Amino acid sequence: MEVEKTSIDGLLILHPKVFEDNRGCFFESYNENVFRQLGIDVTFVQENQSISAKNVVRGLHLQAPPFAQGKLVRVAKGAALDFAVDIRKNSPTYGKYVAAYLSEKNYTQFWIPEGFAHGFVAQEDDTVFVYKTTNFYDKSSEMAIRWDDPTLNIDWQVKTPIVSEKDASNPSFADFVSPF
Repeated sequence: MEVEKTSIDGLLILHPKVFEDNRGCFFESYNENVFRQLGIDVTFVQENQSISAKNVVRGLHLQAPPFAQGKLVRVAKGAALDFAVDIRKNSPTYGKYVAAYLSEKNYTQFWIPEGFAHGFVAQEDDTVFVYKTTNFYDKSSEMAIRWDDPTLNIDWQVKTPIVSEKDASNPSFADFVSPF
């Protein structure tokens, strides 16, 4: 597995080794031993999947402690632009973000540890987004930041976003109180 370090400590873009032939392809999306060697020594307890139409924006979401989650995300079908925002109060990159392009064709994965808000925009219809988490979902620990917050200035690269009512009413980054 090839590891691409990002401008924010802890966020990793992962490129698995893909074996292709005339039948198709094979790759390991997760191998505990390999991930431990990469410094990602976690236990995944839940796997989730969403299917989104083109231009659907989901985010920016997180779980507060004690249900904070690390996430290993990828796209099984379609394509998405994925974002992780550093919300660790004492981090030199607090309020900064990293974007990763994930698609069924590039097999890229994004490791997002605890302490980050997460969101993505589907760039194709029927985009299947898959993510493993290091903790179980807990509704009372759910938190979010407004996806189009001007302080964060995220370039979602979408002209006509489709956003849920819930995500459209999330608090601004200025009003967000980080639990990290």
